[in-house]
Amino acid sequence: MEKMQELYRGKAKTVYATDDPNLLVMHYRDDVSAFDGVKLAKLELKGETNNRINAHVMGLLATAGVKTHFVRLLNERESLVKAMKMLPVECVVRNVVAGSMAKRYGIEEGTRLAEPIFEFFLKSDALHDPLVNDDHIRVLGWATPDEIAQMKALTHKVNGVLKPLFAGAGIDLVDYKLEFGHTLDDPTGPVVLGDEFTPDGCRLWDAKTGEKMDKDRFRRDLGSVIEHYREVAKRIGVPL
Repeated sequence: MEKMQELYRGKAKTVYATDDPNLLVMHYRDDVSAFDGVKLAKLELKGETNNRINAHVMGLLATAGVKTHFVRLLNERESLVKAMKMLPVECVVRNVVAGSMAKRYGIEEGTRLAEPIFEFFLKSDALHDPLVNDDHIRVLGWATPDEIAQMKALTHKVNGVLKPLFAGAGIDLVDYKLEFGHTLDDPTGPVVLGDEFTPDGCRLWDAKTGEKMDKDRFRRDLGSVIEHYREVAKRIGVPL
């Protein structure tokens, strides 16, 4: 497998082609952003920390029967993944009220929910990722009813795997975002988990103190961002 030209540069990752059209190299940079790219910075060790956390989590999910695009770690900052055509929505599960949900409904942050709440958001920085429902997605052609059902089922399955994982490490999995699509080598096959699972895309609070251990430390200028990312990694058994 040979790494080739850059295909896409996102807020925190760069994707490269390989000599196999069905495989890509995902490079994790030290960049961090918030508020749809308005707030930007670089944090030493972020790229390699997120790369290793994602590899660990994707491996656990695959073992639990969740199909993912992850193939293997290549080095400290890069992973080999399957090329995908992504669906243009984000799937969010909330176990505890926080962030936009607290603001949207006027509910106190930290309120524990009787059961997980699932939400869809349209992936659009320009529109600030608006909340959408099944009808929007189906009627506007962003995903089929079957794809909608698969995304919901898989997102809840992920919760069933990761919530106890983090709980066992003394961490509350407050909420998280997932993205799905189809691999290029099986475009009509089942929906597959893509992108990443790292503290950039979820909320993690220390179960005893409530201390934030995720990207909210950057959003809210709390400091010690990478120290907390690496503490998360250590607690869930990620080799650093």
